[in-house]
Parts: sequence; C-alpha cells; structure tokens
Amino acid sequence: MKYAKMKYAKTFDDRSRERMCKTMLWTALPLAALLAFGPAHAQDAAAAAEAAKPVVDKGDVAWMLTSTLLVLLMTVPGLALFYGGLVRSKNVLSVLMQVLAVFSLIVLLWVSYGYSLAFAGGNAFIGTFDKLLLKGVDKDSLAATFTAGVALPEYVFVAFQSTFAGITGALIVGAFAERIKFAAVLLFAAIWFTFAYLPIAHMVWYGPDGYLFAKGAIDFAGGTVVHINAGIAGLVGAYFVGKRVGYGREALKPHNVTFTMIGASLLWVGWFGFNAGSNLEATSGAALAFLNTLLATAAAALAWSLVEKIAKGKSSMLGGASGVVAGLVAITPACGTVGPFGAIAIGAIAGAACVWGVHGLKRLLRADDALDVFGVHGLGGIIGALLTGVFSAPALGGFGLGAGNETIAAQVGVQALGVAITVAWSGLVSVVAFVIVKAVVGLRVAEEAEREGLDITTHGESAYEN
Repeated sequence: MKYAKMKYAKTFDDRSRERMCKTMLWTALPLAALLAFGPAHAQDAAAAAEAAKPVVDKGDVAWMLTSTLLVLLMTVPGLALFYGGLVRSKNVLSVLMQVLAVFSLIVLLWVSYGYSLAFAGGNAFIGTFDKLLLKGVDKDSLAATFTAGVALPEYVFVAFQSTFAGITGALIVGAFAERIKFAAVLLFAAIWFTFAYLPIAHMVWYGPDGYLFAKGAIDFAGGTVVHINAGIAGLVGAYFVGKRVGYGREALKPHNVTFTMIGASLLWVGWFGFNAGSNLEATSGAALAFLNTLLATAAAALAWSLVEKIAKGKSSMLGGASGVVAGLVAITPACGTVGPFGAIAIGAIAGAACVWGVHGLKRLLRADDALDVFGVHGLGGIIGALLTGVFSAPALGGFGLGAGNETIAAQVGVQALGVAITVAWSGLVSVVAFVIVKAVVGLRVAEEAEREGLDITTHGESAYEN
C-alpha cells in the first residue's frame, strides 16, 4: 500500500494550538535551563564552601602530638634528671618532686583559664575569659597555623602549649633548690604563671594583636616567653629565699653528673619537639627548625668545653652538658628564621658566653642561683633573642626579618624591646609573688631541716638507702 501525500489547510484551532505550543516551549526552555543550572550552581557553591574550609592534615596532627610528647619528655624526666644530678644526694627527690608538681599544676591551670588568657582574643597585653574552662573548644574546633587554609584540631594546640607553660614554671625551681618550702614553690608557681607567663605569651605569640607580635618581634619557640621569663623569676627567687647554708664556705657539689648528662641528652632530644613543633606543621619550616636546633646545640657544647679548657685546663662533663642546654636556649627564638650557619654562630656565642654567666656574672650578682637558671636560661635567652635580629636577615643567610622591620638595626631594636619588657614584667611579678608567698606560707625551711636534707624532712623518703 502506498501512502499518498496529503495537504491540509490550517484551521483556527490548529493555529491556536501552535501558538500555545510555542508559548509552552519558550516558557519551558528557561525553566529547563534553570533546573539544569540550579543544581550545578549549588554544587559549585558547595564545592567552593568546602574548599574554603580549613584543611586538617593528618600528618600535621601526628607531628604535633609527637612534639607535645617530646616537650613532656624534656620536663619529666629530662629537666628533672638534669636538676636532680646537680643537687646534693639529700635533696635529689625534692627537686624531682618540685619539677613534677609544678609542671602538673600549671598544666591544669592552663586548661582552666591559662589558654583563654593567652590565646582567646583580648587586647595587646592579655586575652579574655571567652574560653574559660575550654568553653567552645571541642573535637570540631580548629586552631590556625602559619599557612592560610591549614588548621589543627584545637585540642592539639591546647595540649602543645600546655607543655610550654609547664616546663617554664619547672625551670624556675632550680634557682632556689635545696632550701625552699614545697608549699612555697607551688603557690609561687600559680601566681607567677597567671600574672607573668600569660601576659608575656599573649604579647609575643598572639597575632595579630599581641603587643610585641604586632611590632614584628621574632620569638619562634620561646626565648623571651620561656627562658628569659623563667631566668628572671629564678634570679629574683634566689635573692628572696637567700643563700644555702654553707654557700661560699662548703663545696656544694653535684651528687651525680651522670644523671645530669642523661637529663641534658633527654632535653636535647625533646627540644626538637619544642622548636620544630613550634612550626605547627610538618613542613620545610619544621625541618629548618630541627636542623638549626641540632647545629646550634653541637656548637654550644663544643664552645663551652673549649672555653673551659682554656680557662681551667680541663673540659668537664658538667660543662659539656651545660653547653648543650645553653645552645638549646639560645637557638629557641631563632630556630625558624635563621639559616644553618647563623644557628652555629648563635650556639657558639651562647656556649662561650654562658660559661661567664655561671661564674663571673654569678659572682657579680651575689645570688645563690643554685642550678644557674639565670646564668644559662636568662643570659642564653637574652643572647639568643638579640642575635635572632641579626641572623634572621637574608643578607646573613636568614629567612626574613619581622613584619615592618626592614633593617637589622630595626629588628634588633624590637628584639631588645621584647627582652626589656620580659625582664621588667617578670621581675616585677616575681617580687610581688614572693612577697605574697612569704606572708602566706613562708619561703624557707628551717636550718635544721635544710642541713638534714629536704628529701627526708619534706617528703619523708630518701633516694639512696644505705
């Protein structure tokens, strides 16, 4: 069958239907486009929002948790053993206990209100109570790093910074070891942490509003916040508590230099978390801080030993261990901004200078700083802070001066300002704190108790049973 071609004329109804179809078509096309574009646009917006969300890298988290553990290792057992070996055998447990107790106390105070006052908003000098008792800090809250769009779980940052606060307080106890009351140590630590450590930490590390942060001061891992701060407090404490019975007349020798060497070694290992961890990310910045910590410490140990050989004819193990700590202290503010050879220079200068710090300067100050907290941490921190301003300059192999500081002179000036503020504020708070402690619980044990030793008279036990 063949189909014939048919022609037909358009009637009124046909034309109406045609117009209606065209209208529907032109109406449907934009709607279809909208329906097609809408989900795509929504997906793009969602993708953009997701891209803008800070990234948490598992490697960074693992590195920062490890660094936190390393700083704990620095304190217990590192610092405890370093100090424990330096005192007489009748006082070794008292020093171990003071380090342990002060660290534990400050960590608890940190999460209660310290973190909030250091890092929760505020003005140029102190934070707020917005995060009191870790309010608003949970598994989903984040803390910024130095890279835009990269963050850490806030719990990690809280834990890491707690160990810094804890070891700073523990460092101080070496200055008045062997004669202070245990209760006095704890009360002083609480007052000083609240009114000295927290404001300095906020001014130096809280960006962009912290007073010294805004001026471009460089303190990568705590030369001012930790070491100068603790060194000044220790020196003030040595004056207030007074000299040990027999000081200047009897040989108050370390009872176990082996302990001190083990402690120094643990400090060196743990300090890689302290310095390289302050980069907050497992990147080349952490690698730089790691290498600089290694090199500066090696240079300082050899420099101390060389100066000791020249001055005394022999290089001692105690001197080598002390040089290790001096180098670690001095490179702390500079480790993230100087080059490797700048780190060597800083370590060598600090190692040599701190020999004078624990001998000549100590005699000039006329203070019984029992374990040389100021001579190593105070002086070493000052040297490191000032030299950071020199060797951070690109012309000397560094990786950049602080924001707003275009010359070495300008940067050194800002560094000196940071040193001066830390010395003045920590010194003032320490004086007030010791006056309060003396009035409330007293500072010093009785002379009979001191002669017998604090291990027995304060803690009721002895490290070495005959």
